[in-house]
Amino acid sequence: MQMKFILGIAITAGSLFLQPMPLPAQDSGAQLSKQALEACKQGRLAIDRATRLAHFQQGQTLGERAVAADEGNADAHFALFCNLGELLRIDGESLTSIFGLRRMMNELDRALEINPAHIDALSAKGTLLVKLPSFLGGNSEKGEQLLQRVVRHAPKAVNARLALARVWCQRGRHDEAMALASDALALAQKHQRVEFIPEAQALLQQVRANAVKVKHARS
Repeated sequence: MQMKFILGIAITAGSLFLQPMPLPAQDSGAQLSKQALEACKQGRLAIDRATRLAHFQQGQTLGERAVAADEGNADAHFALFCNLGELLRIDGESLTSIFGLRRMMNELDRALEINPAHIDALSAKGTLLVKLPSFLGGNSEKGEQLLQRVVRHAPKAVNARLALARVWCQRGRHDEAMALASDALALAQKHQRVEFIPEAQALLQQVRANAVKVKHARS
């Protein structure tokens, strides 16, 4: 069976196939977490499947090592979540592994258990809640509230703005969605969050097109 889900992540550019690199045994949990998150980011930016897969597999290994080195590090669990999630959706926005989803969600929930104010984890949690079906733990209302909380308290949270703009667009709140998507694009460009720029541009174009359709339908 296949069930749709999303982490609110865009793909941009990259090309070379990477082999997993040996890592020093003395690396700390914090260092490994940063390396795992970087692997996840590079995988998102890659174009071809082989490169993406190599990055995410390496990121999973790094994330698992980070958790083993420092189980109480929220960033370690979030980094592992990031790579597990991308491995699940590497062939598109469909899910075929319930076990994989549960493991991914466990890492995300553990990150929030350790640090309830972890902005990236809160943003990811809100995005999943609005997209997952209820029998897999989805809760659209709770997810929207969580995303709104992130947007209010995190002025640089691009992903949360994109996810919330998508929700509002689906609910016909086109003007608000357009403002939020525009804000997300400006933030992504200002802070060089290149992995989000194509997604923000595409969403803004979609919201504008929907708004025009509604306007013409009413006229």
